Amino acid sequence: MQHPARTLIDWIEIPSVTGREQDYGDALARELEALGFAVERQDIGDGRFNVLARAGVPEVVFCTHLDTVPPFFRSREDADFVHGRGACDAKGQAVAMLAAAARLLAAGEDRIGFLFTVGEEISSDGAAYADAHLADPWRPRWVVIGEPTGNRFVAGHKGLFKARLCAEGVAGHSSQEVGPSAVHELVRCTARLLAEDWGAHELFGRGTLNVGLISGGVASNVVADRAQADLLVRAVEEPEAVEARIRPHLGEHVRLACPLKSTGPVRFHVPEGEEAQTAAFGTDAPYMRHWGTPLLFGCGSILDAHTDHEKLSKVELERCVERHVRTARGLLARADATP
Repeated sequence: MQHPARTLIDWIEIPSVTGREQDYGDALARELEALGFAVERQDIGDGRFNVLARAGVPEVVFCTHLDTVPPFFRSREDADFVHGRGACDAKGQAVAMLAAAARLLAAGEDRIGFLFTVGEEISSDGAAYADAHLADPWRPRWVVIGEPTGNRFVAGHKGLFKARLCAEGVAGHSSQEVGPSAVHELVRCTARLLAEDWGAHELFGRGTLNVGLISGGVASNVVADRAQADLLVRAVEEPEAVEARIRPHLGEHVRLACPLKSTGPVRFHVPEGEEAQTAAFGTDAPYMRHWGTPLLFGCGSILDAHTDHEKLSKVELERCVERHVRTARGLLARADATP
């Protein structure tokens, strides 16, 4: 591989917004093949594919996602940072993982593999497909999931409950006593939800709700016959408990559509002696139950992800490579010690 920062710039230049990950997936596949890995493009439908790669029989798997959030914007570089969409979420993770794997292979270690997934930013459909189709010769004991964690291990992250509220009303002239207004019913419902207690956990902290999108109605002088809102709970409870908190607040004219994405909180392995933190953001981990014990670690800050100033420190990228090498060796040593 060329210098990690140079590789990151090249990969940022390949747009890979969710649903259009193919060109970036092909670039990763070519790089993996050049390093000596056996590569599989795992078709999940609609021309989209995960990228799997292995040297021998994988016991430690490096995993991160191919897709980025919109909008795409190109790279730029200064003395300290690489900027651009995907710099830390998550193309920088892929660069660090491949650079670490090259060093491990050069030292004779072939029990490593890769899984790069599509769709993590929306539905984790790539991870779910990979989990349902895990087969020989893949026998992962550990999966290192790459997300921007500031080069610190994560002990656990909150779950997600993403759902839609759908309100129905009766259209009419706003000068008359008609209705109900779907917009009014929805606003009252969301106000009640915002006042709800979303639980607390000793490791994960407090649950939170974000009402991220509201739409409905046709004009200010028309009583609205329909409206909807998209919710996302950063959950410290299982999905059933979150839904039970929502339902009493719906009212007669608001219904809860089937959750668009729901997972419980996840705990991660933290190597002995490492300082750990917790995270509020979600990952593919809940959808990868068969891929071994998960670890969550990566370079960059979550505060830069999904922003118009996304960036990754070159120094932090280099340190991440070293940490991945050390982590993989430690995990494989544990495997050697296990009967």
